[in-house]
Amino acid sequence: MFSTGDIVQPRIGGPKLKIIEVNADQIVAVPANDEQGNKVTLKAADVVLYTEDGDFGVC
Repeated sequence: MFSTGDIVQPRIGGPKLKIIEVNADQIVAVPANDEQGNKVTLKAADVVLYTEDGDFGVC
C-alpha cells in the first residue's frame, strides 16, 4: 500500500511525514521537512497519501 519515500499525513490531520520504513501494517516516518527529526511509528490504516487540493488562498 505504501512505499519508502511516500509522503503521507495522519487521517486526523497533522504534518506531512516521509515514510522511511514499511513493516507489515505499520510505517516508520519522519517529518517531511526534517528528515533528521524524530521517528514516529503509525499504523498504515491511520495515514493517507498527502495531497494538496484547492487554491490555498492563492489569487
